[in-house]
Amino acid sequence: MFSVGDTVQVKTKVREGEKERLVAFQGVVIAMKGKGISRTFMVRKIAKGGVGVERIFPLHSPLIAEVKVIKKGKVRRSKLYYLRQRKGKAAMQVKLRSTGAVS
Repeated sequence: MFSVGDTVQVKTKVREGEKERLVAFQGVVIAMKGKGISRTFMVRKIAKGGVGVERIFPLHSPLIAEVKVIKKGKVRRSKLYYLRQRKGKAAMQVKLRSTGAVS
């Protein structure tokens, strides 16, 4: 499972006529809302030209094919709306969570 601060890749199903294909949206989870079947999560990415794009996904939607965790983030807030004010590379930077393995 994933939580706020994680970088995820969400693959959604898109129907175009008779065909169906998967479209990926990769970004940082900045918020999770709701309980149970109505739970949603918000993902933010920086698109070309430095424009921030946010998208809200219902967690239990049949249109979501896969949610893959790319990086685990370590945050101390439940909502990361402060990332909206940041520019450039800092807009997507969240501390990485250690795996807990001792070497």
